Amino acid sequence: MARSLIIETTFLIDLERERHTDSPGPATRFLEQNPRDELVITETIAGEMACGVPSSGIARLERLLAPFGVLAMTRAVALQYGRIYRYLSDNGLLIGSNDLWIAAAALTYAVPVVTADADHYRRVPDLEVLSYR
Repeated sequence: MARSLIIETTFLIDLERERHTDSPGPATRFLEQNPRDELVITETIAGEMACGVPSSGIARLERLLAPFGVLAMTRAVALQYGRIYRYLSDNGLLIGSNDLWIAAAALTYAVPVVTADADHYRRVPDLEVLSYR
């Protein structure tokens, strides 16, 4: 049965690098091992990717992101963000704000996060995290 997975920025960076160099690596292997899963991103992930791309590379970035659905940033996601922030802050475990948004979307939509930063995301209670490396 297919499941939805959020592919986090680290995954997309590796995937783009692997495709650009025609050198399959961990991101490509993960895709091959999970061919029926629906891969999605958040608006935050698209924004993080856009930060590293010059204006001349936007079309290439859009081609990379085109196959992936985008989870909407809703009020429920925002409220989840607040809950996660308070918990992590109160416990000295705070992660970056973009990663908080990604985790909030993952919890709201009940979707695992696929990342190379598994230990980082595992600070968030109840978040399902999959490492692809």
